[in-house]
Amino acid sequence: MSEVENQLLEVTDYNSGLGKVEIAPEVIEVIAGIAASEVDGIAHMRGNFATGVVEKLGKKNHGKGVKVDLTGEAIKVDLYCVMKFGVSIPKVAQEVQDNIRQALLNMTAIDAGEVNVHVVGIQFENAKQEADYEQDI
Repeated sequence: MSEVENQLLEVTDYNSGLGKVEIAPEVIEVIAGIAASEVDGIAHMRGNFATGVVEKLGKKNHGKGVKVDLTGEAIKVDLYCVMKFGVSIPKVAQEVQDNIRQALLNMTAIDAGEVNVHVVGIQFENAKQEADYEQDI
C-alpha cells in the first residue's frame, strides 16, 4: 500500500465535541467518479485491467478513473475519462469540474483545491461513424 492509501482526511468543519470525522481517499474517489459520470458527454471512465475484471464479476467500481492526492493542505483530484464524439470537450470538462467540486462540497464539506480532467479518448456511437471519421483524415 502506498502512503496516500493509508492517509485519512480529517474533517474539522464539524467540531461538535463528540469525536472526529475521517474520510478515506477511496470515498472521495467514489464521490468524484459518480459526479463525473452524471455529466452528459462522458462516455465512461478509464480503468485498468483489474477494475475491468472486477466489473466483469458484477461489482461496479465507481472510483474507476479517479486519482485523489491528499498531499499538503489541498485535495487534488485527477479524472481520466473518455468523452462521446461530437461534444464540446472544454464545455464538458468544465461541467465535470463544477459537478465534482459541488458534490464534494455537499457531501463532505471539503473544497477541492484542484480538479484536473484528462481526456484519454473519444467514443464513437457506432463503427460507421468511426470509419467515416478515419476516411476524412
